[in-house]
This record gives sequence, structure tokens and C-alpha cells, in this order.
Amino acid sequence: MLLSPNELHNSLSTLITTDTQLSVMIWGKPGIGKSSVVANIAKQNNLAFVDIRLTQLMPSDLRGIPVPDQGKTHWFPPSFLPTKGKGILFLDEINMAPPTMQGVAQQLILDRKIGDYNVPDGWFIWAAGNRAEDKAAVFKMPAPLANRFLHFDVAISLDDFKRYALLNNIDSKIIGFLNFRPALLHKPNDNDPRWPSPRSWEMASQLLKIGLNTSSAIGNGCAIELEAFIELSYNMPDLNAIMQGTSIDDFPTTPSISYALISALAIKIKVPSDAVNSFKWLLKTANPEWIQVFINDLFLLLNANGQFAQFATAFIKDPTAKKYLQDYAKLTKAINDVL
Repeated sequence: MLLSPNELHNSLSTLITTDTQLSVMIWGKPGIGKSSVVANIAKQNNLAFVDIRLTQLMPSDLRGIPVPDQGKTHWFPPSFLPTKGKGILFLDEINMAPPTMQGVAQQLILDRKIGDYNVPDGWFIWAAGNRAEDKAAVFKMPAPLANRFLHFDVAISLDDFKRYALLNNIDSKIIGFLNFRPALLHKPNDNDPRWPSPRSWEMASQLLKIGLNTSSAIGNGCAIELEAFIELSYNMPDLNAIMQGTSIDDFPTTPSISYALISALAIKIKVPSDAVNSFKWLLKTANPEWIQVFINDLFLLLNANGQFAQFATAFIKDPTAKKYLQDYAKLTKAINDVL
């Protein structure tokens, strides 16, 4: 079963909270955020995080240096392996390492030890990699090693990327563009090393903020589309007037400007009154599908920030907003009943 990044996050978080120290292998296309999910879980749970790339090591680097001692050989472990506390030992891109290196890692994963080194009790051992069909330069994982893991397959999810983007200060113009062109969230290009993925979109956001062209991150064709989208977005209504309830502007008729407006508005909202005024303006000026896009982006952000209840109270107090949400809830229930 394919998991979204958010579902993967929830599954891995359950392993943490229940202290279930089963080894995990995360499979997914390059650049979709596998490593970011693991790093975020470590941060959220105040766990140390050690990221090891086996492709950069030789077997002796992981096993340690042999040192004679009173007629016996002992292995001095490398300094990058954890020796205390609690954390996640993450073997990223594990199947890009040659079979000999994977064989050495197998003892670490199976026995939680290698040479004279033992993994501390409070540490989880997780790994990640790409599949051969993703056109990654990988080696087949040995069956004994594969059988030691729980295996999670991760799919690409625009909603999950938007949730991540909204919380991590990724430029709202990129979020709006991907709402407009969702197929460009992840589109590998065999003829160009620069192509759009969640990872490269995050790099593109950094380039936008310092005034550089994004083609070096996402490729020429995608960058040209993004530039055209941004150029059009300059014509969108005044966001501050919308949030203050004083806007006299109409809702844009150009789809690209509409997407840019919705995304920028959701990110800019900071207090409940901003959300209610924006919602009421959309009710007067926009078609239902645009209102739904706004609700989706706003609720993604509020849920992720833990602010949903605070904003929901403000919506319920406003008669216009309350009636729309009640009607929407009834319609959703009727559709679900039919399905």
C-alpha cells in the first residue's frame, strides 16, 4: 500500500511513541521528502538524528579500525556512530551502496551491533532508498537484509507538500503555481539533471527570495512557466484590504492569478478575523470551487499549526461563514452517503 508523506509521518511517529524498535525501510521516488519526514520526526520528538550515507563509506569505515590488544583484535568504532542518549540512526540511500557495504550494514540492522560497537538502547534504526524503476543507480537489496525491515512505500502528495511548504516559509507563489500545475510537483527529465521535485521546489523558493533564476533547480521549461505565472500574479487584488474586510476588488478571472491569490491569502492570514473577512469576500466574489481551494489550503495550515479550534470559533460566530460551512457539511455528507 502506498502511503502519503503525512501517513508515513503518522506511522513512524507511532513507532516512536510506542518505543517499537523495529527497523524500517522507506521506499520512494527521488526528491519527494523521505529524508525530511524522518528529520522532522526526530526534531518533533527531541531525538538526536544521525544521517549516514553508506555510499560514502567503505566496510572498514563502518566496522571500525582493527587494533591488537593482548593477543586479540578489537575494533575501534567510528566517531559518527551514537554512543548515548536516544535518537534515530538513519541509513539514507542504503541500496545505492554496493552489496558488500549492505552486508556490513546488515549486522548493524539485525544485531544492533558491529565489531565491538553496540547501538544504544534508545536508538531507532531506519533506512531509505529508491527503486530501480525510478531510474536510480541502485543495487538489489539482499533478501536476508530486506527481510529484516518493515517496508513503507511512499507516494507523491500535493497536499502533503503544500502542508510542508506552508509551515516552512516556501514562497507562496510556488504553492499557487503548483495548485495551478500539479503535474509539475514531481516530473523527472531523463535529458536534464534539473527537474521539478519537492526537494528542488524548496531550492527554487530560496532562489526566488534572493532574486535568482529558478532554472538551475527546476529546469528551463518549468522555470519559464513559473516566471509567467508570477508575472500574472502581480495583478491580484490587495490582500490586506481583503483581510480587513474593506476590499472592493472583484475575484480574478484568470486562473493563474486566482491560484496565486488563494495561496498567498492562506499564508498571510495570522488572526481569526483575517480568515473570516477573507472567507466572506470570497463568498461574495468567487465561485464555489475557488472557495473550496481556499478552505483546503487554510485548513491544512491551521491543522498543522494547531490553530484550527481557535479559527473555527471565529467562523461559527459569523452568521454568513457559519451558514456556508453548515451547507457544505450537509452536501459532503450527502455525497458520502451516495458513494
